[in-house]
Amino acid sequence: MSTTDTFDLYGIDDLLTEDERDIRDAVRAFGVKELRPHVATWFDEAKLPARELARELGGLGVLGMHLEGYGCAGLGAVTYGLACLELEAVDSGLRSLVSVQGSLAMFAIWKYGTEEQKQEWLPRMAAGEAVGCFGLTEADYGSNPGGMRTIAKRDGDDWVLNGSKLWITNGSIADVAVVWARTDERIRGFVVPTDTPGFTANEIKQKLSLRASVTSELVFEDLRLPGSALLPEVAGLRGPLGCLDEARFGIIFGSLGAARDSLATAVDYSISREVFDKPLASYQLTQKKIADMAVELGNGMLLALHLGRLKEKGTISSDQISVGKLNNVRKSLEIARESRTILGANGISLEYSPIRHAANLESVLTYEGTSEVHTLVVGKALTGISAFG
Repeated sequence: MSTTDTFDLYGIDDLLTEDERDIRDAVRAFGVKELRPHVATWFDEAKLPARELARELGGLGVLGMHLEGYGCAGLGAVTYGLACLELEAVDSGLRSLVSVQGSLAMFAIWKYGTEEQKQEWLPRMAAGEAVGCFGLTEADYGSNPGGMRTIAKRDGDDWVLNGSKLWITNGSIADVAVVWARTDERIRGFVVPTDTPGFTANEIKQKLSLRASVTSELVFEDLRLPGSALLPEVAGLRGPLGCLDEARFGIIFGSLGAARDSLATAVDYSISREVFDKPLASYQLTQKKIADMAVELGNGMLLALHLGRLKEKGTISSDQISVGKLNNVRKSLEIARESRTILGANGISLEYSPIRHAANLESVLTYEGTSEVHTLVVGKALTGISAFG
């Protein structure tokens, strides 16, 4: 058994099919060769060649890989989760690029769109030739998306959109945005080409987390859309929340990638680093840290796999996705932080990954539902009493 592979300790490979292992290994190899050599620089400079990476990831087959048809592979939930894990083992920003493209923008069109919308966008998005974003969150309405102020009003056969969205991954590089807006009836979704007059995207700078990711503000000023831009198959918050469940599922696996890489870095460092003339790994306190982290990481992986199998059977619930997101992101952040302590002062350098993973996971803890929101979701599931509002 490798000294740094916690999943070997749990026999995780025995729980996967040969195809799942093969695709996981292919994504891992891509990450090692094409992404890892550059990721510290991307993070340091807060610059990501996102459009170029989208085409490469499309060629790898991971964009919308869990959707069927329209150039998508139609692979299982566990396979998709493993791909997210391997990408986030490099950096959370890279997994975010894939999650937003496939599980938010593409999924919304695939699930709720017309055949014309699907044919127009999904094949190009699966290939990485077109990039998508997902406009839900607003400056004052993150955890409470139902309070959104962005509005869409009918004008003859058209819709006129006004408002703004904030913290939108891929926003300023996107070719298409799925935007959710309040109408005279209910909240509805719209497929918005970003070259439409009245659409503006402003990249958000000076981030201390997810620096290897494009994050933007979207502004809509009298943006006119044809009636065919409406997503016809859903109305109300059920639409965007269904998309968020898809993205949260990827995070359940993905966050463990950041934790696995942090722990592996810490173990390798502890073996090679000498303190008082013997390896740091030989001290009981260091081994306790490593053992505790390995147990939490392995338990998180077992939870992720169980939820993945439930999703493949079609029986997973939103409450169960909240359990997975709450536990795995929280534990992964703890692992990244603890791994940093093993590296001592060297741990604050971008030469080593734990501090970068920890900074990124602070954002992952917040987006797609904060830890507090998921805690209350679980509390409601157990008590039958809602603590919201």
